[in-house]
Amino acid sequence: MAAAAAVRSKRRLLPHLYRLLHSTAAPSLDRFLRHASPVPRAADHSPFLRLPAARVSTLPTGLRVVTQSYPAATRMASVGVWVDAGSRFELPGTNGTAHFLEHMAFKGTERRPTANALEVEIEDMGARLNAYTSREQTTFFADVQGRDVPAALDVLSDILQHPRFPQQGIQRERGVILREMEEVQGMMEEVIFDHLHTAAFRDHPLGDTILGPTENIKSISKKDLQQYISTHYTCPRMVVSASGAVDHDEVVDQVRKLFTGFSTDPTTADQLVEANPAIFTGSEVRVENAEMPLAHIAIAFKGSSWTDPSSIPLMVTQSILGSWNRSIGVGNCSGSALARGISNGGLAENLMAFNTNYRDTGLFGIYTSAPPDALHDLSRLMMEEFRRLAFRVSETEVARARNQLKSSILLHFDGSTAVSENNGRQMLTYGRVMPFLELFARIDAVDCDTVMETAKEFIIDKDVALAAVGPISNLPELSWFRSQTVSDDTFTSRVLSLFSQNN
Repeated sequence: MAAAAAVRSKRRLLPHLYRLLHSTAAPSLDRFLRHASPVPRAADHSPFLRLPAARVSTLPTGLRVVTQSYPAATRMASVGVWVDAGSRFELPGTNGTAHFLEHMAFKGTERRPTANALEVEIEDMGARLNAYTSREQTTFFADVQGRDVPAALDVLSDILQHPRFPQQGIQRERGVILREMEEVQGMMEEVIFDHLHTAAFRDHPLGDTILGPTENIKSISKKDLQQYISTHYTCPRMVVSASGAVDHDEVVDQVRKLFTGFSTDPTTADQLVEANPAIFTGSEVRVENAEMPLAHIAIAFKGSSWTDPSSIPLMVTQSILGSWNRSIGVGNCSGSALARGISNGGLAENLMAFNTNYRDTGLFGIYTSAPPDALHDLSRLMMEEFRRLAFRVSETEVARARNQLKSSILLHFDGSTAVSENNGRQMLTYGRVMPFLELFARIDAVDCDTVMETAKEFIIDKDVALAAVGPISNLPELSWFRSQTVSDDTFTSRVLSLFSQNN
C-alpha cells in the first residue's frame, strides 16, 4: 500500500516539477524586470532615503548612545535600552531567568515602590512602556512625546538600576508567566520554532526556550534575578537608542547623569559566545497528535551569523523562497516558484521562509502547515526547491527578490519605534548602524551566481534540523530529508528519468 501510494505521489508531482525546473519561458515573472534591471548595478537610492544619519557616542564607562532625529508632525520619540543578554547566557538550571527579569523590572523601584506608581507615571505622560526578551538580547523601551524623553530615560535607568524584586511580586509573576506559557502553547508557530531550536542546538542554551520550563519558573529566586542583572547588564553590553524628536547631545548628557550604577566589566557577549559556541546538531523533534487538523513543520539548515558575509545573500534567498497563505490567495501569481507549486498542488495552507541570525550561527529554512495526506508531496517539492537554489536560479527571480526585500525593509521603518529598535539591535550585532544606502548596495550586489554559491555552501551536503507537530505519520524520516541534500550535479536528469518512467 505504501509503495503504491508513493508511486501515485510521484505521478502527481513529477510533471509539475518538470515544468517548474525546465520551463524556458516565465511570462509571469518577466513583469518584475520592468522595475529592476536583471544585471546587478549600483542603484542610487539616495532620493528615497534622505534620513538624518545616526549619531553614536561612547561614554567612558563603555555605555553607547545612538540617536537618529528626524522631523515629525507628531513630535513623538522612542527611547530604549538594548542589552546584549538573553536566554543563551543563562546558567545551567536557570533557563527562564532573563525573561523573568524582564517582567520583574516593572514591579517597583526604591523611588517608585509599586508597579501601580510606575504605571500611573507612564500613563500621565501618555506614554507606552514595554519590553521583550530574545535568545540573545533584552530590550526595555518607551514611546513618548519628544518633551518627555528626559522623564522616560529617568524611568528606564531607575527600573534597571534599582529594582526591588519584592517576594510577593515574584510569586505573583510566576503565575503570570505560567499563563503566558499556556498561551504560547496555543501558538503553533511559536511551538514549532522552539522545537526547531532544540533540534538544531541540542544541549546548548541556544536550544532552550526563552520562557524556560515550568519547574524553573516555579523556582527562580530573587538571588537568581540579582545575579543575572549584575553579571550581564554591564555598560559595554548596553546601548541606549533614541529616535524621532530627540537631540543627540541632550540624550547623551542625560544618560551620563542617570546611568551610573551599572558594572563596567569589560567582558563582551562575543567572548562569552566564543567560550560556549553553539553547535548545529541537525536532529529532529516530532510530536505526534492525530487529532490536529494540520501538520506543522519546520525544516532548517545551519544559517549564518549576523556578521557573516553570507548573511545578506541568505536574506535574498529567503525572499526567493517567499511566503504565502491560502487565505490570501494569489498563489498562481506569486513570484515565488515554491508558492506557485504548493498552490497549484493544494499541498499546504501556508508557507514562510525564514533566516534567523545569531552571533555565531543561524537558522535558514521553511515553516509550513499542511494536511496530513499532502506531506510526502510537500516534502519532496520543498527539498527539490532547496536543491534548485544551488543549480538553477534565474536573474529574473533574483531581481524580484531584491526588490521585494528592499521594499519589506522600508515598510518596516514606519515610525520612531522601529528606527530606535533597528539602531539598538545593529549597535549590539554590528557595533555600528549600517546606513540604508550601504545595506541596499549590498543587496543589489547579490546576483544569481551569488545565490547559487550561497545555496551550495549552506544546503548541499549539509545536515538538516526538523521540527514537526500534528498528524505527521506520513512525514518522511529525517534521513530522507538529509538524503535530498546530497551533492549530485545530475539531479535534473534524475528527475527527468523518474518522469519518463512514470509516463
